[in-house]
Amino acid sequence: MTHSLYLPGEPAPPQTRPLSELPLLILVGLTGVGKSSLIQALNYPTLPDRRELVDRYVFPLYGYAQQPLDRSERFALTRRFRQEHPGGVAEILAQSHAVPAWPLLFDGLRGADEVRFALEHLPNSRFVVLEARELTRLSRLLQRGDAFDRVRLEQNDLATLRELAQGVLSEAELEEALGWNVPIQELTAKLKIVAEEGKNYDPAGSRRVLAGHPRALFLDTETLSLTAEAAAIRAFVDRVHA
Repeated sequence: MTHSLYLPGEPAPPQTRPLSELPLLILVGLTGVGKSSLIQALNYPTLPDRRELVDRYVFPLYGYAQQPLDRSERFALTRRFRQEHPGGVAEILAQSHAVPAWPLLFDGLRGADEVRFALEHLPNSRFVVLEARELTRLSRLLQRGDAFDRVRLEQNDLATLRELAQGVLSEAELEEALGWNVPIQELTAKLKIVAEEGKNYDPAGSRRVLAGHPRALFLDTETLSLTAEAAAIRAFVDRVHA
């Protein structure tokens, strides 16, 4: 069930409270780490997700309330927002209201700056950091068939693909991806998403901020089954009121 979220500037009913006072369960991770499958498995009450917050709050600030944008254009606008608001989406959450519930799940935060801001300004929050290699995330992007994963390509040849892979995939990983029997255009488009997201949000940044923190749980979604991930999170949630 999705709970209503009242963003900064929106009138909030009297039964709501600031998110800065509420316990939240926040998923942290980049595209393709397995957040959507995990949310379905947990079946916890959820807040509107990151995508909706950006659509409702960030894009209207820059005159993009209705226009459909591809992933590259979205990255550019959210990067502009973070230049003006270093806490990014976490700043929006900290100024928003919702009806109290626990666990109340939010998907999700990305990168060191957002997580650091949330640690300070959402002091009752708990963080579940989902991790996977870039190659695995690329594979999952190719499999999920989400129309949201659109990106414009000026070129889609092998040279472009190899250029995008620099600093993202090792040579061995790239050769593995090339063996997936996926059209070059599709492989290049999804790799561009992984590469641009990595430039916007340092994949290792969340770990640097949250490693060893009592309010954080790290899960390797490559080695754990979905059932094991959900069980670990439920145990983590239960400890909050223990």
